[in-house]
Amino acid sequence: MIIIPAIDIIDGKAVRLTKGDYAQQKVYNENPVEVAKEFEAAGIQRLHIVDLDGAKAGKIINLAVLEKIAASTCLSIDFGGGVKNMTDVDNIFNAGASMVTIGSLAVKQPQLIEEWLMEFSAEKFLIGADVLDEKIKISGWLEDSGINIFDFIGRMIALGANNIFCTDISKDGVLQGPSIELYKKIMAEHPEINLIASGGVSNIEDVKELKAIGCTGAIIGKAIYEGKITLAELSTIN
Repeated sequence: MIIIPAIDIIDGKAVRLTKGDYAQQKVYNENPVEVAKEFEAAGIQRLHIVDLDGAKAGKIINLAVLEKIAASTCLSIDFGGGVKNMTDVDNIFNAGASMVTIGSLAVKQPQLIEEWLMEFSAEKFLIGADVLDEKIKISGWLEDSGINIFDFIGRMIALGANNIFCTDISKDGVLQGPSIELYKKIMAEHPEINLIASGGVSNIEDVKELKAIGCTGAIIGKAIYEGKITLAELSTIN
């Protein structure tokens, strides 16, 4: 199981939101590079960077943060938020990311995603499914898509995608445990995907449970920043 710490960026700073609410943000470090270096020093190999400004604005804003982190560490980074065209994809890869994270665009322009998957390979993309009451939310979680999570994943599989991360917005940033039952349902319906859990992890037992039910990875944010999980504990999960 892959442990993937998250760094969410607003105004170039590492922040966390509560339930995706931009009005409920807390700055944890004004220098995200320092945070990334701490993760790497603890043996972490992956990193999930979200340009929250970009997700809200519909265009990439914090690419410079990615460039600095990629230049300062050897972490394998996925980056997303505001990606809308091939130029954005090229810029993200050129800035040092190993994977591009796609969320809203996969809902709005699935044919574009299919083209990119064919151009770069499925392993270069991480498809984000942000969910509230089993319905996909888009545009920085601000807009309802009306699409069911299971149908959405089915569409992505049909396009060739195999790396999916699912965030239950109701769980995100509240440290009350991940959506175990939702993930079980997703994997029962779509056992062929690599499912990465995101949102709600509050302690190391949550991580162990996600591993036990078959999730291939876990994106963890606030639990690390609030000291609910230590990097030393995470290093024991593999």
